[in-house]
Amino acid sequence: MKYFNDMGTTERVTVTLNADLIERIDRLERNRSRFIAEAVEHELASRRHDALLRSVRSPHADTAEFVDTGLGDWTSVLSGDEDLVDTAAGTPVRWVEGQGWTKEPA
Repeated sequence: MKYFNDMGTTERVTVTLNADLIERIDRLERNRSRFIAEAVEHELASRRHDALLRSVRSPHADTAEFVDTGLGDWTSVLSGDEDLVDTAAGTPVRWVEGQGWTKEPA
């Protein structure tokens, strides 16, 4: 993955790091800025992923009413875009309180 060159505008920041950490970075990468930018991008992606998993496991109370809505029901309200979602694809799941999303029995 290449993040550093895709960021657009840049800003200079001052970050204080342990000397041992800097030495370890320097052994792996000549461009500290690129290395740190890529590490930060990786961490941000990881946190977004973790937040999504938490959301899926414990949906917000405002969306609880949609938990039992099936994909077929949801796609039926799409106006003219029904072919965007293949309701036969994927694995049928349902929300079980205390367990999260579980596979529907066949």
